[in-house]
Amino acid sequence: MEKNIQTANLIRNAGFEGEILGDTPSLIHYENDTSIIELRPEVAVKPKDVEDIKKLVSIVASNKTTDPTLSLTARAAGTGMAGGALNESIIVDVSNLNNVKSVSAERVVAESGVYYRDMDAETRKLGVIMPSFPASRDLCAVGGMVGTNASGEMTLSFGSTRNWVKRIKAVLSDGNEYEFKPLSIPELEEKKKLSGFEGDLYRRMYDLLENNYDLIKNAEPKVAKNSTGYALWKVWDRNMFDLTQLFTGSEGTLGVFTEIEFALIKPEEHRKLIVVFLPDFSKLTEVVGNILSHKPETFETYDDRVIQFTMRYLPEFVKVMKTGLIKLGLSFIPEALMVLRGGFPKLVLLAEFTGETEEEALRKANEAFEDLKQFKLQMEIMQTSAQAEKFWKMRHDSFNIMRKHSGKNKTAPLVDDIIVDTKKLPEFLPKLEEIMAKYKIVYTIQGHIGDGNFHIFPLMDLHEERYRDMIMEITEKVFDLVFAFGGSMSAEHNDGYIRTPYLRQMYGDKIISLFEETKKIFDPQNIFNPGKKVHGYDLKWVKEHIDKDY
Repeated sequence: MEKNIQTANLIRNAGFEGEILGDTPSLIHYENDTSIIELRPEVAVKPKDVEDIKKLVSIVASNKTTDPTLSLTARAAGTGMAGGALNESIIVDVSNLNNVKSVSAERVVAESGVYYRDMDAETRKLGVIMPSFPASRDLCAVGGMVGTNASGEMTLSFGSTRNWVKRIKAVLSDGNEYEFKPLSIPELEEKKKLSGFEGDLYRRMYDLLENNYDLIKNAEPKVAKNSTGYALWKVWDRNMFDLTQLFTGSEGTLGVFTEIEFALIKPEEHRKLIVVFLPDFSKLTEVVGNILSHKPETFETYDDRVIQFTMRYLPEFVKVMKTGLIKLGLSFIPEALMVLRGGFPKLVLLAEFTGETEEEALRKANEAFEDLKQFKLQMEIMQTSAQAEKFWKMRHDSFNIMRKHSGKNKTAPLVDDIIVDTKKLPEFLPKLEEIMAKYKIVYTIQGHIGDGNFHIFPLMDLHEERYRDMIMEITEKVFDLVFAFGGSMSAEHNDGYIRTPYLRQMYGDKIISLFEETKKIFDPQNIFNPGKKVHGYDLKWVKEHIDKDY
């Protein structure tokens, strides 16, 4: 507790005007995010404004030699699943930076603590959205979305958050706020001429990227989306130089975001959902390829265990659906008939087609439906949004239902975000099932099948050491399999504490050394969010910090 008081006094005496939280009840809130890691900070602070963030950086920078353990970890909503918002030193809660500064039909400018739901409410007044939202869109903040390079069900059509970030402001390790946006070659040359920290940053990053150009480009994982490591391959294409691409997905390890400008689109409001019951993996590649050829906006999946678990806790699902048990049961009669005709599905595929009119959306769905008949599968077009909602709710809410009703067994997200090329799924998924089957545990698989991105949630009693050993062992084996198939261990949840130990295996020594040099250029004193991306803790540390009451 004495160290807590010292750190709090250090901050207070430097003229920090925001809130300083050092008492145990307040800190309990900050010792968890949505990962299985638990780590209590010394102090949590809520900066009043950007000037307060600058003061915090200056405080840590000037005292780092005396106390090397001092550091800053920015935290927005705390919904990350990898431990990225956790730290043993100072948590910087940016929730006071919560202004949507401007909105037009093309762009929105928001501070980093703005909740996506609030930004979305403002943009929808003009009929536009930022489409790269995760399943936690009602709970997450835009700073965290940028930090993790979040994405979700619309990513198939619109890409990850990095596709929509057009400008970033951040406080860097010299205590100043800078603006970053795409630069033409002449603009880059002007930046390189600057003196001081900013000019040095541009010169050194340009040299790193240009001198290792082919190595970096070849290192990019060959998957639809990726949130591991630093996205060096996205910054410089010998035409444009864009450091917003580096900041996006950097988990706050390079600076503290203060303001983000996003591009916006006008969504197609009319939707038609095709539900396909897949009895096994034998036709998976052909079916997925066929559906993708018709360009659905969204293409999701969940396995038979999600259905079984939801039906097991049907009263809770009824509450989620805000309906009655009898009415919900009657709504599933067509699907029950599909099961009687074709057996219980191994995977449920949800392909949603959109249009500017009801007729256009239905036409697209009908064309795909007719083409899919060649596979002789049980399938159905949902004629109304109410019919489609029960499938979307099962996809979106099953994880929370599992967390709430799994008793002493808890969801253990460690292999929760793997991705491989969709063409490899028929070979990959049986091997994945083979690994999981050896452990005799309950788990579910769901995710974004159009991207080849899956979320696996085992249920375990983390109080027992054998289960903590087991989850570490499962993680190692699954990641080995993912890497063997040329995939990534995180498509959208990022590295945090739990995946950073595997980055060297995924990328190799040369790329890791470039990640380390990048961190050194931006943050030579390791002020920002240590233990993620580079210089991470080992797997023993990860196991020791698993939250047994998760």
